[in-house]
Amino acid sequence: MKEINNVLICGLGAIGCIYAAKIQKFNPDNLKILVDKKRYKNYIKNPLTFNGEKIQFNYVLPDEKEYKADLIIIATKNNGLIEAVKNIKNFVHKDTIIISLLNGIDSENYIAEYYGKDKIVYSYFIGHSAFRNGRQISQDGVYSTVFGTIDNNVNADILKDYFDKTGIKYQISEDIIYSMWLKFALNISANQVSAILHLTFGEMLKNKECMELFKNIITEVQSIAIAENIKNADRLIEDAMSALNKMSPDGKTSMLQDIEAKRKTEVDIFAGKIIELGQKHNIPTPYNTCLYNMIKIIEKTMA
Repeated sequence: MKEINNVLICGLGAIGCIYAAKIQKFNPDNLKILVDKKRYKNYIKNPLTFNGEKIQFNYVLPDEKEYKADLIIIATKNNGLIEAVKNIKNFVHKDTIIISLLNGIDSENYIAEYYGKDKIVYSYFIGHSAFRNGRQISQDGVYSTVFGTIDNNVNADILKDYFDKTGIKYQISEDIIYSMWLKFALNISANQVSAILHLTFGEMLKNKECMELFKNIITEVQSIAIAENIKNADRLIEDAMSALNKMSPDGKTSMLQDIEAKRKTEVDIFAGKIIELGQKHNIPTPYNTCLYNMIKIIEKTMA
């Protein structure tokens, strides 16, 4: 495959819609949004609005067999990953590139178990939070798609060229595994604390005690990253704190938005994953254990 033409997006939430809107403007005929029957009817009847513009996408059901995708973007919540991996099966061909914009550090490995590492470009979304209110989604355009390969398993230049054409913002990481752990550390600190305390980035950043808490939480992540032999893990605290200070002061983390909307959070792939790895390496994780328990209590009150 010399270039990307056909694109399939799985997940039309606050992040998936950013990519769908960009590609829709570039080449709507070559973009399909993968949905189930229930969502198909809802989206046709009530189109999404992105940054004030109502958009009717081309939707496709999982049983479609004619459309083959050169690029598949998985942008579901983590609890939708298993279903997404199953539902993209008919759209994968021998040269398909798959990227996952899910939080956490495990989704690429899960996808590779089904479709092979030769199809995976490791990636994640980072930037100002997108806000969703029913069918209306807004995002200020401050974001980046960070991506890279491991052992040059995929020709990532094809993806770069496509992003250049569509106007999708990106950064190429020379050490994508470290970059993913950095994003992981940011999620574990800011997302979980904000979900419990109901604070924006600005409110957290101005609070000295909150910043000390962040450092303690990220220190647990760093200890585990070192045990997992993550290259440059000694830089994790410094880089994470620097990145946090660049966030939009008025922004709300995705986990806080989940709590406010009474949706299930991703605490299992954040604190839950750190607790799991801590047990594996015999590393205490008291801060993440506390965060995990508190968020689980909050989720119970929403049920």
